Amino acid sequence: AAAAAAQKSKSSPAAVPSKPDIWFDDVDPELVARCEKATPSCSTAGLSATGDNDRTESVQSGSLITGPDVNVGKCLAIDCEFVGVGVGGTDSVLARCSLVNHHGFCLYDKFVKPMEPVTDYRTFVSGVRPRDLRDATPFTVVQKEVSDLTRDRILVGHAIQNDLKVLFLSHPKRLIRDTSRYKPFKAMNKGRTPGLKKLSLQILNIDIQSGEHSSVEDAQATMKLYRLHRKAWEAELRKAGVRKVCRRKKIAAKNKANRAGDADDDDIGEDELSD
Repeated sequence: AAAAAAQKSKSSPAAVPSKPDIWFDDVDPELVARCEKATPSCSTAGLSATGDNDRTESVQSGSLITGPDVNVGKCLAIDCEFVGVGVGGTDSVLARCSLVNHHGFCLYDKFVKPMEPVTDYRTFVSGVRPRDLRDATPFTVVQKEVSDLTRDRILVGHAIQNDLKVLFLSHPKRLIRDTSRYKPFKAMNKGRTPGLKKLSLQILNIDIQSGEHSSVEDAQATMKLYRLHRKAWEAELRKAGVRKVCRRKKIAAKNKANRAGDADDDDIGEDELSD
């Protein structure tokens, strides 16, 4: 039996490593290939299971994937990387901005040229180096492009106010889905604001932010978290919206009744004066 097994082992071809699974469902493989060819950093296969998260990135200055075959969709996830300016590099400014669509497909990924001298690149976290910003896209260009892409769309992110702040942009509250503020995620962290790394490990079984961060990878993680909880999340928002409308109606009815009562009091006062 041992000899037969050995013979079988010799005759069997070596196992061929399987092609990495596309991290998101329903993604056109041809679109992925075109994206990877155009911009190595824009990849839906950028996230893998814990323990297999090696990546090499080469962000191009003009990484903007659009065209008739690219479905931007109604929902985008954003993530940004910051560098420090000013004394001690304590003030944060935008250095890289990435957007992925509902399928985790990278639509936009650009380094951004700060308008002030950088005093701390924070490379160990941001992954940004001086050479990345040398010929980077001007801030005002990135700001407009991101504003145009995100307009009238659901915007997913983690602590998204920080990303919008460095972009000097606002977004309608009703269209924001912030994974750092979603109550079920906070409940998993004993009511405290959860980190994206922790959420990804707990819920997605994906280890991110081990060393230098990737804004593409982080945006994909937030989108995946949103997609997994989208139905419950949106249902809760609808309920909250209904409750809000009911409260407004009650307040409006109460105010109307109060005004009517004040009018009656005024009429009584006028009658007394006429007597």
